Amino acid sequence: MFTVAALYKFTPFEDPAALKAPLAELACREGVKGTLLLAQEGINGTIAGPRNGIDAVLDHIRTLPGCAEIEWKESTATEMPFNRLKVRLKREIVTMGQPDVDPTASVGTYVAPEDWNTLIACDDVVTIDTRNDYEVAIGTFDGAIDPETKSFGEFPDWWKRNHNRFAGKKVAMFCTGGIRCEKATNYLIGQGVEDVFHLKGGILKYLENVPEKTSRWKGECFVFDGRVSVGHGLKEGPHELCYACRRPITEDDKTRPDYETGVSCHQCIGEYSDADRARFRERQHQIALARERGETHLGG
Repeated sequence: MFTVAALYKFTPFEDPAALKAPLAELACREGVKGTLLLAQEGINGTIAGPRNGIDAVLDHIRTLPGCAEIEWKESTATEMPFNRLKVRLKREIVTMGQPDVDPTASVGTYVAPEDWNTLIACDDVVTIDTRNDYEVAIGTFDGAIDPETKSFGEFPDWWKRNHNRFAGKKVAMFCTGGIRCEKATNYLIGQGVEDVFHLKGGILKYLENVPEKTSRWKGECFVFDGRVSVGHGLKEGPHELCYACRRPITEDDKTRPDYETGVSCHQCIGEYSDADRARFRERQHQIALARERGETHLGG
């Protein structure tokens, strides 16, 4: 059983490049894989590994500037959900493309998972899912608005086109682990919205803490690792990835005529050229050869 830790912290890093090598070396030494992003605005990522390895990496992160009180969400995976470790330098740890947005200055009011149901049931509250369309497609809160964005960077334009719909309403926002809402709530405050709330710890903390029998969550929660989705109690869900488009699919989706392993699914069959699909087939062939040799192909 592997421990999976999802973490983020908005805090100024004067020289994020200097933090990269020590963090990567420690994680590799401890058998930890996953993705960690470093930027001048902080750190974000999801990692997995043995219990002792995750603890060692978290101990190290807590020594970084402003990270002593970092919070993270934990779950488990029966198989290692990452093929390798990536520690990357980025312009933003979650890309919104709004240079004036600063979560360290102000954010919305945090709402504990145990209080979330009461808030979103109020008539004067509109609930907005800040995640991307393929994430929303497999699960969201009952009655939540789907902006139908393909990337988080599209959210500000969506808000500008739709904000009049929500005049006089309180706005409750949520995302997978909370990081996107840090920026989204700060953005709305900057747009003059007075009452902005967000789910503390995100969907992951809600699914961990709120019993299924009282839950307002419908479906599964997409996660950015090999498990693909989790449900109540953070149990691994039924989804896999289409390795052509990286969208979640189910066993039933694999029976559709548009599905070909590693090449296409019903969601992306019209998005790629014949040349693309030929390339995907060759990649899938190399993955199969690697498995026959008892190796792990990084593209798999």
